[in-house]
Amino acid sequence: MANPAGAIAPDQLLAGRRIVVTRARKQAGSLAQRIAALGGEVIEFPTIETLTPVSFAALDNAVREIESYRWIFFTSVNGVKFFVDRLPLAGKSATNLANAKVVAVGSETAKRLGDAGVAVTLTPSSFSAEGILAALNAAELAGQRVLLPRAAQARDLLPDTLRQWGALVEVVEAYRTVAPVFDASSILRRLASGEVDMVTFTSSSTVSNFVQLCGGGALAAIVGRAALASIGPITAQTITELGGQVTVLAQRSTIDGLIEAMIEYFSGKKD
Repeated sequence: MANPAGAIAPDQLLAGRRIVVTRARKQAGSLAQRIAALGGEVIEFPTIETLTPVSFAALDNAVREIESYRWIFFTSVNGVKFFVDRLPLAGKSATNLANAKVVAVGSETAKRLGDAGVAVTLTPSSFSAEGILAALNAAELAGQRVLLPRAAQARDLLPDTLRQWGALVEVVEAYRTVAPVFDASSILRRLASGEVDMVTFTSSSTVSNFVQLCGGGALAAIVGRAALASIGPITAQTITELGGQVTVLAQRSTIDGLIEAMIEYFSGKKD
């Protein structure tokens, strides 16, 4: 059936839009592919790179003692990946987590755990540390041994609050994130000329590293006319703190949610 006059084809909802993707190159595929499939032009600017920890010693010790933890919290897909990769090296598997309550920060993290054979006990409706805490009963954590495999640098709200509730929390470094070596001159020229329609951010680190790689200064001054899209409220807060104005905020902190918010924004924008 032909589209009504003036209607945009479903596969062209981002047609002609030039959109910067700042996600790590290995993880940018899903967002970049969705944008391209909707007719948008993807401008890759990976502002974050995931590396192995300085030492796997702490993570490996935790894996060897995995049956002793009553709760395990995963706050990213990277945490899942590096944790799961270490299981067989200690002679363990997903079955060794059967007696633990496993918490995943969001749907993507939960899916990765499910793919690895790990049953997820809780995924909060709001995909953040605040969302996790709101979904928990503090009394259930008191005296419980808790494992939190995560990035070397991360917010301490979750472990600090769990400790206040009486949990015995062990935070172990599962991976590191750094700003990669990247020549930003081409993107800076396109931003300055007004060619870029939107810059997308999927974590606070992508925002801070973006500013760093672009030479510093207020985020609004760097991006010029380009709209700023955030995957969630914590990332949005970082955008604001670094001198930017959030134009698009996903209602669901997922890639699908971000795409939906982008489509809604552009559908109501008159060029």
